[in-house]
Amino acid sequence: MLMVDLKPVVNLLEQVINDRTVPKNIRKSCEDSKSALNSQTESEEVKISTAINLLDEITNDPNMPLYARTQIWNVVSMLEQARRQLK
Repeated sequence: MLMVDLKPVVNLLEQVINDRTVPKNIRKSCEDSKSALNSQTESEEVKISTAINLLDEITNDPNMPLYARTQIWNVVSMLEQARRQLK
């Protein structure tokens, strides 16, 4: 089974999680995505798809600061690229 390095993605998520100017619901979704990526019970593709789904749900939140939205889009882009590498 092919493994993908998700450390850069997790690092970006941690930046958003630790940013207190980002609303709590957005930080929670980022934390849930990070937990999904660190899961030991799911396959790589399921972990990545779960994280993408969680992050897609919050990208249109009007309370999200623009810089945080850009970081989330970067994370989603990196996850989509990782998912393509698995196929």
